Amino acid sequence: MSEASEPRRQGRRRTRFAIWNVNGLRSCVGKGFVQWLARAKPDVLGLQEVRAFPDALPVAEFAAMGYMCAFNPAQKPGYSGTAVFSIAEPKALRKLDIPRFDREGRVQVADFEEFVFLNAYFPKGSGSERDNSRVPYKLAFDVAVRDLARKYLREGRHVIVAGDFNTAHTNLDLKNWKTNAKTSGFLPEERASVDMWLHAGFRDVFRDLHRGEEGHYSWWSQRQGARARNVGWRIDYFLVSASLAPRVKRAWIDKRVRGSDHCPVLIEIAPAPAKKRRAR
Repeated sequence: MSEASEPRRQGRRRTRFAIWNVNGLRSCVGKGFVQWLARAKPDVLGLQEVRAFPDALPVAEFAAMGYMCAFNPAQKPGYSGTAVFSIAEPKALRKLDIPRFDREGRVQVADFEEFVFLNAYFPKGSGSERDNSRVPYKLAFDVAVRDLARKYLREGRHVIVAGDFNTAHTNLDLKNWKTNAKTSGFLPEERASVDMWLHAGFRDVFRDLHRGEEGHYSWWSQRQGARARNVGWRIDYFLVSASLAPRVKRAWIDKRVRGSDHCPVLIEIAPAPAKKRRAR
């Protein structure tokens, strides 16, 4: 039994979140996505790199499983795109509202009663010529998403920013860090952008619960048997506001799940403590 299929603890129910860069949802559906969804049963799921319009996807099947499905496809067919699946209906859904980012379908904001969930697919910085030409665009996107997240923090909200950040933060987060010092995804300025999230009041809850542990990766190259050899990168994150982070009781990477060059990442959040009644 994988961790994703383990039953939740008895008592007050934890909320399970999952993210997955599916590298094309139509393809992933043909490789077991629906079966994984039925087994993992996340309450909230953020997908990145959906690469399809909703009318090409089995949305009715997802709805029959109890999920509200919201899609934010890119304008360009077969490119980028995000989706949020949730059991509870969010109060509101919005995009980033910045046209040069929204046209690529990279951000969804789902506003629930207790928390705000930002599902984000951060751009690669390498560019089409692998010359790191898109790093400025990536860093500008990062600033825009962080500014929006900080706005919700100032409003006193619990905030979860999750998705494919396309950056390995520290040496622990990729196997071959020495040979990737000049590769987009591990450039100093990209790693510093993750530092800025932590300085802004967010916690990398997976790393908090797995301090100093090596070998935890969420993406592997599809060449040279990298996944079988676990030569990968941890680039898919849950960054949780400091106010909510103490309630994160589990965080794990389900690397046994195939269907994409990424694998699902999951967390569970305990309910808020019950308020004590005043003695009469």
